[in-house]
Amino acid sequence: MSEADPLDIQATFDAQLATALAWRTSTAQQRLRRIRRLRDAMMAQREAFYAAFAQDYRKPPAEVEASEFLPVMDEIRHALGRLKRWMKPRTVWPTTTMLGTRASVQYQPRGRVLIVAPWNYPLSLCFGPLVSALAAGNTAIIKPSEMTPAVSALMGRIIASVFPANEVALFEGSQPTSRVLLELPFDHIFFTGSPAVGKLVMAAAARHLASVTLELGGKSPSIVDASANLKLAAETLMWGKFLNNGQTCVAPDHVYVHASVKDAFVDACRAVLQQRYGAGPAAQKASADLARVVNRRHTQRLASLLADAQQRGARLLAGGEVDEDQCYIAPTLLDRIPAGAAILSEEIFGPLLPIIGYTELDQVIAAINAAPKPLALYVWSTDRRAVGKVLEQTSSGGACVNHCVAHFAHGNLPFGGVNNSGMGSAHGEYGFKAFSHERAVLRASPLMLIKLFFPPYTGRRTGLMRTIVDALRLPML
Repeated sequence: MSEADPLDIQATFDAQLATALAWRTSTAQQRLRRIRRLRDAMMAQREAFYAAFAQDYRKPPAEVEASEFLPVMDEIRHALGRLKRWMKPRTVWPTTTMLGTRASVQYQPRGRVLIVAPWNYPLSLCFGPLVSALAAGNTAIIKPSEMTPAVSALMGRIIASVFPANEVALFEGSQPTSRVLLELPFDHIFFTGSPAVGKLVMAAAARHLASVTLELGGKSPSIVDASANLKLAAETLMWGKFLNNGQTCVAPDHVYVHASVKDAFVDACRAVLQQRYGAGPAAQKASADLARVVNRRHTQRLASLLADAQQRGARLLAGGEVDEDQCYIAPTLLDRIPAGAAILSEEIFGPLLPIIGYTELDQVIAAINAAPKPLALYVWSTDRRAVGKVLEQTSSGGACVNHCVAHFAHGNLPFGGVNNSGMGSAHGEYGFKAFSHERAVLRASPLMLIKLFFPPYTGRRTGLMRTIVDALRLPML
């Protein structure tokens, strides 16, 4: 793949300035027309996307629908139904010292925004944020991943057919193109990717004091306790883990299972894997329902994690087959993994699932809190007190109880990380706000109380100020 011309990038960025200024006063109808055009052009290429995803990493059409089209279409539908409400200035009540004023929060477009998307869900993670950016009234430049060239090229053709470059543009390329883009003074950067690259993006944004939304990753833990519905836990965990062949930022990275139900849970997981992908290694490798690892380099990385764990004494419970030439690794379950194994410290991002037995929930919570805060946390349990304890004593970007991954698709929930797993939120109104500046607007009247604080500071005024400050110590009614 060739790199984008830096001069073209600069010219496009410069051309978007006038558009961004004009779009500050854009109406909801104007913004929605842009979103509808994007929707219609995307849906017209439905079959072409099937072919592009198959070419890039053999992603099944059903998963293209469920994990690429569905999130974007839901984002669009949400915006079409609620944008007018989101854009409306929000009136706020005056506080005690602001009596006599009127105040509101006004939502303004940030301006020119950059969307940098990864390879694992290239359509969803490019066009989903773009919908939010357009809803908020911004221009945008999009940088998709070079690791899914067929999908990236198709998205580029769609963008070029719908928008002039001074409104929305897409540039393909690898690290050199990303570096050129990150040198530009965007008003906001929306980045989805690894924590390591997220730090570089944040550092680049800091040079221009640009705001950022960072959707990163981490080792999202799961807990299956002794009270859990094991059939439900196996069905949902095997779906969330092996969807997109494990290449999901919120995929369960490892699972803590209570020792008393561990063997039964493993048996249930094996049964689910055989039902979904085939009864033996050959059938699973031939399955049309299992995507491939995105490229040979990532296949080798995953194979190395598996080999390291096995060499250190880990036990293979299911899977383990590797074919680097075909970028294939079977859905794999492991246990008895020693503490020094790399698979316990590196984000897996593939079809390998460590299963860790435990006896005390406090030990699991301590282990979770000793690691960087994850993007997601999952717990399967019918014990409300245990669930409450996990949710109260841990921190993660999001969490699911008796499910996994699905919170990503809930348009009324904020999606995002915390600290190492990200900052800021996306989806629905949260995505609209991520790409908006919440401007505080105060309108004064001649009777406003603040006049009491103007000099000259006579003894009477000083005494009055003391009285007001003392009154603020009283609880609000």
